[in-house]
Amino acid sequence: MEANKILSADILDILFDGKNKSYGAYDLRKTYSKRILYSIIGTISLCTLIFLFTVLASTFKSEKKAEIIVQDVSLEDLKKDEKKPEPPPPPPPPKQEPPKVEITKFTPPKIVKDEEVKEPPPEVQKLEDTKIGTTNQEGTKDDGIVAPAVESKGTGVVEAPKQDEDYDKVFTSVQIEAEFPGGPGAWKKYLERNLNTSVPSDNGAPEGKYTVVVSFLVDKNGNISDVQANQGPYGTKDEAIRVIKKGPAWKPAVQNGHYVAYRARQAITFVVSPE
Repeated sequence: MEANKILSADILDILFDGKNKSYGAYDLRKTYSKRILYSIIGTISLCTLIFLFTVLASTFKSEKKAEIIVQDVSLEDLKKDEKKPEPPPPPPPPKQEPPKVEITKFTPPKIVKDEEVKEPPPEVQKLEDTKIGTTNQEGTKDDGIVAPAVESKGTGVVEAPKQDEDYDKVFTSVQIEAEFPGGPGAWKKYLERNLNTSVPSDNGAPEGKYTVVVSFLVDKNGNISDVQANQGPYGTKDEAIRVIKKGPAWKPAVQNGHYVAYRARQAITFVVSPE
C-alpha cells in the first residue's frame, strides 16, 4: 500500500494489504460491528417479549383471590367414632332402717323364793301387744308385720376396680390436650403466616373452597412427627404437611399427671375467590 494512503485507510485494509480479501476473514471482520448491533437488538427484543408475557400471566392470576381459613383451632379427637367412656353407675339408694317394734323381755319361769326374784315376769296383757324377745326395746306396737333384719350401714358408694393405665400408648383423648406455644391464637397466626395461599390457584384450581385435614403426633417431649393428611386437591395437602412439619415443638398432652403422646388433628381450608 502506498504511503500516502496509509493515514486514510481502514485498519482492516492495512492488515489485509496484499492478501486475499475474498477468502472470508476480511468480510467477517468488516461486518463485525453490524453483527454485534443486530445481536444486541435481538436480545433486547427477546427480553422485552418475556417480560411482557410474565406481566400478562401475573395479571391473569391476580384476578383470583386466595385466602386461608383455619378451622378447628381447638384440636379434636382423630377418631370421630371412638366411644366415649361410660359414666359410672349411680350409687344405690340409701337403705331405710325399718321401724323398731316394741319388744318385751321374757325369761322362762323358774320357781324360787320371793326374796330371790330379781326381775318379775311381764304381764300377760303386755305380751299380747308386743314381741317377745331376750331384751326390752321401745317401739311401735306389734301389728303382725315381720320387719326385716337390720343390716349394717354401708357407704352407699360402689367403687370400680382400679386399673393401671398404659402411659406409653398414643392417646386420642386426654385430660389436657397438646398445645402450640402461645395457645390456639398463636397456632392460628402461625398457619396463616406460613401457608402459601396461592398454592391452589397456582395449580389451576377454580373458584371454591378446598379443605385438607391433617393429623400429627405430639410425643411426650412435644416433638411433631408422623404428619398425615387426607386427599387435599391442587397441592393443598403437601403445603399443609410442609408447614406443620417445620413448626416448633409443642407443649405435650397430660393424662393423670403424666406427659403422654397425643394424636392431634387440624382442618385447613384454602379459599379461591374472584377479586
